[in-house]
Amino acid sequence: ENISDFSLNITDCTQVVVPEEVFFTVAAVGILENLLVLIAVVRNKNLHLPMYFFICSLAISDMLGSLYKTLENIFIILCKMGYLTRRGDFEKKLDDAMDSMFILSLLGSIFSLLAIAADRYITIFYALRYHNIMTLRRALVILAIIWTFCTGSSIAIALFSYEAATVIPFTILFPLMMFFILCLYVHMFLLARSHAKKIASLATSTVHQRTNMKGAITLTIFLGVFLCCWAPFVLHILLARFCPHNPYCACYMSIFHVNGTLIMCNAIIDPMIFAFRSPELRSTFKKMFCCAR
Repeated sequence: ENISDFSLNITDCTQVVVPEEVFFTVAAVGILENLLVLIAVVRNKNLHLPMYFFICSLAISDMLGSLYKTLENIFIILCKMGYLTRRGDFEKKLDDAMDSMFILSLLGSIFSLLAIAADRYITIFYALRYHNIMTLRRALVILAIIWTFCTGSSIAIALFSYEAATVIPFTILFPLMMFFILCLYVHMFLLARSHAKKIASLATSTVHQRTNMKGAITLTIFLGVFLCCWAPFVLHILLARFCPHNPYCACYMSIFHVNGTLIMCNAIIDPMIFAFRSPELRSTFKKMFCCAR
């Protein structure tokens, strides 16, 4: 907020402010949607599979992102009303806790997407051995390692967020994700060309292959949405750290509230992708709503 105020003095760009009502509405919708995904997976035993557990991990990360922005806006409102100060010890600890939640949400999303990608890769290229490679117990162990690592990293990054050595590795994850998307498309292209040269002997194999390719396409959509929603905010962090006094950087940082809204939009879009791409999940949602009625 201090950087945003300073930017008004060195640039002609007007700061874009998103109404607080919009923030709270988008955050509430994102939390409820992802909560529905978690409930659906827990209630339907057919969804007790490694892939859906990884999807639940992504849903939890999205919920943390929406919760972070909600608490941040409540904190800002209380500061403006005079109930909290910006320089107090309690406020500093509260700010560090919220920053840790933000970083946990980002890291959780990245590693959940990587886990989903690994699961899809094994499904496509090792279809016959999939159930031996990716067991339910192994998936739970992977998730435990992911969240332990992400929790420890988020606390460390939040405590040392003012060091360039901390900011750079934190933001370099996005180029790695772009590289992963490229590799995924190359694999999909090579797989499609390979199967185009062969004549499917069994109809079931064709159906199975289409299902696997559908899962790969879903993963690609997840990654694309994730990058579109998170990249602007991470760019803001980089600019605020390395060129806060540059007029062009300050002009970009004037849309800080818009970038924050995009993060919460990611939490809304992901469950829609779940429901649209997964017939089993759609069926579970319908049963849940019918029972509620």
